[in-house]
Amino acid sequence: MGSFFKNIASDFPASIVVFLVALPLCLGVAVASDAAPITGLIAGMVGGIVVGFLSGSSLSVSGPAAGLTAIVATAINKMPTYEIFLVSVVLAGVFQLLLGFLRAGIIGDFIPNSVIKGMLAAIGIILILKQMPHLVGYDMVPEGDISFVQTGDENTFTTLLHAVKRFNAGAIIIGFVSVGILLLFDSKALKAIKVFKLIPGALLVVLAGIGLNALFQLFFPELSLEKEHLVQLDAFDTPVAFFRSLPFPNFSAIFDKEVLLTGFTIALVASIETLLSLEAVDKIDPQKRISPTNRELKAQGIGNMVSGLLGGIPLTSVIVRSSANVTSGGKTKLSAMMHGGWLLLSVLFIPGVLNLIPLSALAAILILTGYKLAKIKLFREHFQAGLNQFIPFVVTILAILLTDLLIGILIGMITGFFFVLRSNFVAGIFLQKDEGRYLIRFRRNVSFLNKATLKAMLGKIPNDSAVLFDASKSEFMDNDIVDLVNDFVVNAATRDIRVYFKQINREGNLFFEEHKDRTVK
Repeated sequence: MGSFFKNIASDFPASIVVFLVALPLCLGVAVASDAAPITGLIAGMVGGIVVGFLSGSSLSVSGPAAGLTAIVATAINKMPTYEIFLVSVVLAGVFQLLLGFLRAGIIGDFIPNSVIKGMLAAIGIILILKQMPHLVGYDMVPEGDISFVQTGDENTFTTLLHAVKRFNAGAIIIGFVSVGILLLFDSKALKAIKVFKLIPGALLVVLAGIGLNALFQLFFPELSLEKEHLVQLDAFDTPVAFFRSLPFPNFSAIFDKEVLLTGFTIALVASIETLLSLEAVDKIDPQKRISPTNRELKAQGIGNMVSGLLGGIPLTSVIVRSSANVTSGGKTKLSAMMHGGWLLLSVLFIPGVLNLIPLSALAAILILTGYKLAKIKLFREHFQAGLNQFIPFVVTILAILLTDLLIGILIGMITGFFFVLRSNFVAGIFLQKDEGRYLIRFRRNVSFLNKATLKAMLGKIPNDSAVLFDASKSEFMDNDIVDLVNDFVVNAATRDIRVYFKQINREGNLFFEEHKDRTVK
């Protein structure tokens, strides 16, 4: 038990930051999903406490995800009651549990690194663009909405334009003071002072926001924030009243076709989003730990079952909360579990205090989190790595910004795979010419994807020449390639082409051999 808490000095402040990031997102995702705000908080609690405990990831944080809002909103509006929809959430958990036992977690290993980094950068840019309106007091769009296209023919950019015209002076003051506090806490000077490592900057931001608004109410009432610019959470007289208010699934509809289909759809999308998030979190983990993907699917499955049973909306591993956990210094799963505990305790005992928090203060926290994900340095590194890395990276960012998370990642993956295949075509086989002599060197792995390249090379070799096939570095050669070489060898004698081979014999030694009426084995 002692080892579990040995990193509490890092995990405790990180859990506060993640809690403050998760709070408005849980409420916002629920509202965007056409569900009651409390259902998002339930999913956040379960994602932190249950999934956090069961997960094999040290830094991943789970909760309600914006990527599921369209599916959830459609399902809630289609089904007769919310209680019937909850059956789909429970079934989604069962399906995810099965996917974990079927070892479907391997899917995440086939996503190009440039796409994962592009996803992280896109999330960072989205956080900045989506939170800028909240920073200046334009709070017409729910916190959890990350899609480019919004209701009423609005989109991310039109919302920014509206924010410029309809800003709130009090919110701007609180927002910019909050940004200043966070930048100060992130400076090297304060980081060098030990006491400031124990105080989460995000907590001071929230306290400063509440304090400034209280001062506005007393001395500058024209600057004080109205209810719509503050966190809005239902208050319960007692913890018992909270638990009694929770909706429970109606299992009489468990075999309904629509319920089963919705459950499977949620399981599939939630699993993909979880694996993507997990892969991304491992990339930014300072210790470069590798999270067990199949265990994560099982943990997510149990988490969705519990969330559905308690009346919550579906959950996934969420990159926004996870990256906030990393950037604020979290070390182990304790920070994720504690953030779930803070959500539970705050709802039970201090909902009135939470309702005093300005949304502009929370926006400042999210904007700084977004900036850390999308630094200029990241773009420069990918540009220097070459177009094979830079183009999929940029395409992924643009696709996510202009569509949504899953569609954008799909476009990014298609682009990434194109460049992987293109690199394979170019790098698999090398041709060199020197006065009638030709060297064809095979790289380490040569697959059927290199067949067109090899055929074009062989077509350029004229009569009465010498060809050396160098396979000494090759560990794998596809049968299509072997057959193509054999066909060339058979036809070589009729064209006065002398063929030689350089390869490894059974004793591991290099040797040259001239072809004499035989084919490659």
